[in-house]
Amino acid sequence: MNETAPQKQPATKLDRADARVRDDERIAGAARIFYDRVRSGDLGMLPVIVGLLIISTVFSVLNPVFLAPNNLVNLLFDAAAVGFIALGIVCVLLLGEIDLSIGSMSGLSSAILGVLWVHLGFPVPVAIAGAVTMGALTGLTYGFLRNRFEMPSFVATLAGLLALLGMQLYILGPTGSINLPFGSPLVRFGQIYIMPMWLSYLLAILPGIILVIGGLRVMKRRSEANLSSSGMNVVVLKAVVLTAALVFAVYYLGKGRGVPWMFAVFVLFVVVMDYALRRTKWGRSLFAVGGNAEAARRSGINVKRVRLSAFVVCSTFAALGGVFAASRLASSSQQAGTGDVNLNAIAAAVIGGTSLFGGRGSAWSALLGVLVIQAISNGLTLLNLSSSLRYMITGAVLAIAVIVDSLARRSRASHGRA
Repeated sequence: MNETAPQKQPATKLDRADARVRDDERIAGAARIFYDRVRSGDLGMLPVIVGLLIISTVFSVLNPVFLAPNNLVNLLFDAAAVGFIALGIVCVLLLGEIDLSIGSMSGLSSAILGVLWVHLGFPVPVAIAGAVTMGALTGLTYGFLRNRFEMPSFVATLAGLLALLGMQLYILGPTGSINLPFGSPLVRFGQIYIMPMWLSYLLAILPGIILVIGGLRVMKRRSEANLSSSGMNVVVLKAVVLTAALVFAVYYLGKGRGVPWMFAVFVLFVVVMDYALRRTKWGRSLFAVGGNAEAARRSGINVKRVRLSAFVVCSTFAALGGVFAASRLASSSQQAGTGDVNLNAIAAAVIGGTSLFGGRGSAWSALLGVLVIQAISNGLTLLNLSSSLRYMITGAVLAIAVIVDSLARRSRASHGRA
């Protein structure tokens, strides 16, 4: 007699109800995990997101122009240059180090670009390469001083700040300013070029797709290891919320000029740096050295090499920020890199969630932090308030961010002892 294969029974109402209950329990479990993380001091990017919402609400009430699409487009243009500098400072902050010369490095980079391109007639790519190379060499110098002579990075980069500023003034000469060709692609990139809407929507949908694919891979690996997972519904919910937010942002910016290419390139670098910090040996070494340098050394990590690379990356990104600033302003001048550039870049990284004490932070903190800084600057400018008040408010926001970081560290330490 031939045995017939057992037929799969259709799902009953009770089975579907049980599945819905399990999904609801997984979502509730994910919410409880998030709540427990916040209670334990692992705030992540929650403070900066809440702060950005509060800042946007206050300024939009005081001046409705703040949330106008074209004003937000201009905000994104302005955020890219400082964002690059903040992205570099994240690397040295992860080690518990500091670089006080990033503003001067960006100014010198701007001056090198102008001299090589306008005065000496080199092609734009060569001029940019020269500026970025100067940044890398500066980072090598800081790393050498830190490793060879144990010179504190505070002192080394403070000396570098003065030296780089002097070089900037010397290179620019008595005129003190070089105007870049306004019709050049570099200047148009910093002032005019906007992404096509179809490409903006495509890139807005892409993160949600990547999140779902990544969630499926994690669930598969955990299933093979006989471990529980949060469930696909939680992943899909996160992807839907993220996609909806990004698509709405693109739609709203499209009511004005659209998404600037300049800002899109900055976000691309943030994504690359996020991968490098989270998924590569170099990135894990940065967190290890920042958490405990001696333990990292005993585990086989070359601490000196990691420090050297962090300073090189930081100065290189500062030089790139100077190039972006020059393209935005269409000039290289003695004022480039001065003023509040240092404050804004370091404040952006810290406000975004990177710890001044080392061992904690992310590339995304530079993105969120610079949006907060530029939102404050833009909002105060629309209110016609003086720059002195802007400095005080930005300093207060930075102080609050450091206090939150200190309280979070204390909370994590107390939960660890418990």
